[in-house]
Amino acid sequence: MSTAIVWFRRDLRLADHPALAAAMAAHERILPIYIHAPDEDGAWAPGAASRWWQHHSLTSLDASLHRHHGALQLLYGPSLEALRAAIEASGASAVYFHRLYEPLSLRRDAAVIKALEDDGIEVHVLNGSLWCEPWELATKQDEPYKVFTPFWRNLRPRIDSSDPMPVPSPLRLASLPRSASLDDFGLLPELDWAGGFAEWTPGEQGAADMLDLFADDAVGHYPEGRDLPARHGTSRLSPHLHWGEITPRQIASGLRERLARRRNGADIEPYLRQLGWREFAHHLLYHFPKTPTENFNPRFNGFRWAKRDAHALRRWKRGLTGIPIVDAGMRELWATGWMHNRVRMLVASLLTKNLRQHWLLGEKWFWDTLVDANLANNAMGWQWVAGSGADAAPYFRIFNPVTQSEKFDPDGSYIRRWVPELAKAPGRLVHAPWEDEAFLKRCGYPAPLVDLKETREAALTAYQNLRSAP
Repeated sequence: MSTAIVWFRRDLRLADHPALAAAMAAHERILPIYIHAPDEDGAWAPGAASRWWQHHSLTSLDASLHRHHGALQLLYGPSLEALRAAIEASGASAVYFHRLYEPLSLRRDAAVIKALEDDGIEVHVLNGSLWCEPWELATKQDEPYKVFTPFWRNLRPRIDSSDPMPVPSPLRLASLPRSASLDDFGLLPELDWAGGFAEWTPGEQGAADMLDLFADDAVGHYPEGRDLPARHGTSRLSPHLHWGEITPRQIASGLRERLARRRNGADIEPYLRQLGWREFAHHLLYHFPKTPTENFNPRFNGFRWAKRDAHALRRWKRGLTGIPIVDAGMRELWATGWMHNRVRMLVASLLTKNLRQHWLLGEKWFWDTLVDANLANNAMGWQWVAGSGADAAPYFRIFNPVTQSEKFDPDGSYIRRWVPELAKAPGRLVHAPWEDEAFLKRCGYPAPLVDLKETREAALTAYQNLRSAP
């Protein structure tokens, strides 16, 4: 009986799974495995919040396989050794898996592929997470894109003809004599700081439910709703996308189907464009693999960051900067593992521009605390705000958190939820409580860590000095 291994990684689903579909079409049965190899992740091993999601997503995938009379086989790395052990135990003649795009993953996979092919094993590597592989899109000069708009113009016509695949049927599953226990991986926190994560439902069904909610309540108002942190105006699908519980193809197709069924004429183009930014981030990471740790724009190597300020960084992380919209975002992040995208830009701007702390410090904190922590998106986002990245924000764009919160959280609902000290702040004081010293003292909220106007001017001077340098 012909057996193939399907190596699950960050593709924890059964539907629209090209590797699973190809393996099942060519073989009589498949062996579904997941390998935990933390030593292979280097400096970018999944953070604590991401590991919480990983545990529950693996639990969900195993439950889905049980419905097909099988189970997810768990192994402990190194990957090549685990694969060889699974091949020997199952008699598998082929291995199927989806490509990852992080530099370490690409190098590891290349070594695994060569070793297995030298062993006489067929290896099939497919695209399971993007509309297009990063090398399939190029400028007219046959170079990688560095600006989003022309990248999107090239990508957009390709996505309409890309339909998701159903779950293979029947799904014939093999098993191993012995499989590790998920608890052995130690993914869950020892202290239950993740109690606020209860609003999330990791797994393929959780992703489908979130897509339903978005189609019902938010997609029609997405252009304006996505900037309002007090509302669920975004899809909140980012962690599901990161762990591959849903694909861009499924989202685009699913939205069209749901809206057609409900006779809802909402325009999904603004949202598809945001998915395009995710694709652009992977394009950049593949072609410029040093962007998670080095300035994309080498001129920025001469920028004069302020000396590392441990006290300021600690207050920023804890949501105690005295800037309400920033503190609300940082507290939401700690409580839920997620932060609204508009607020992500504001907290990043305060750190990199008003405090002039290196963007790497923020990138690493987000990496550990976000359930949707993704190397490509995280690096692109931080460098965009800092001004050092591809298609970056202009150097003179320094977000004013007070005017931003007045515009996008006008009645302070978001701030009042996450900064309870300001729950009863009257009027404008919810955005700028320092304007009334007596109220500030009475409510127990900290004074601002920095003067926003002075630090903005200092940042502009630093940026202008960089631009004028030879």
